[in-house]
Amino acid sequence: MILAIDTSTAACTVALFDASGNCIAHRDELIARGHAERLVPMIAELCDGRTADRIVVGVGPGSFTGLRVGIAAAQGLAIGWDAELAGMSSLALLAAGATDGASVAAVMHGGHGELFVQQFNRSPLAPSTLLLNLTPGDAAGEISAPLVVGPGAPDLVEARGSGEAIEAWPRAADALKLPDELRTLAPRPIYARAPDARARQAA
Repeated sequence: MILAIDTSTAACTVALFDASGNCIAHRDELIARGHAERLVPMIAELCDGRTADRIVVGVGPGSFTGLRVGIAAAQGLAIGWDAELAGMSSLALLAAGATDGASVAAVMHGGHGELFVQQFNRSPLAPSTLLLNLTPGDAAGEISAPLVVGPGAPDLVEARGSGEAIEAWPRAADALKLPDELRTLAPRPIYARAPDARARQAA
């Protein structure tokens, strides 16, 4: 079985797939904060005594704390279950949930009024731009997809003045819709910008 986890946003989402790739159980909760307290109980409820031989975890971009919680949990389970571990693009996971259009832009809040954004072709799912970290105004000049999904979608569409915004969150149940290259990433965070906290420089 395959366990998928994503904690890159306010959503805490997990899904379990059988050997044929069918999603047999999933949990999705919007919790904003508290991923560390909720994630492991969610996984325990989902698995109900079952174990996975492969774990796929969202590696961002997204919340610094959320990403670290998800990846740490995935690493611990991979050791305990002797399971393979890989990362997946959290923006691609958002895009995978879209059902319309030839292209889609996935957008998350990146802090300091900026957005994490990437545009994808949908058939097959593949990135058509680099991962960008821009203000809504700058992102509006880079992203052309009419359909924009994610927590930051309304900000981008408002700045651009056109398109359809769907305020959605990643769903682990969409993990196997990602092509291999987007769900076989290294299991470490993709931050896309420098952390706010910086080490104090020596005098």
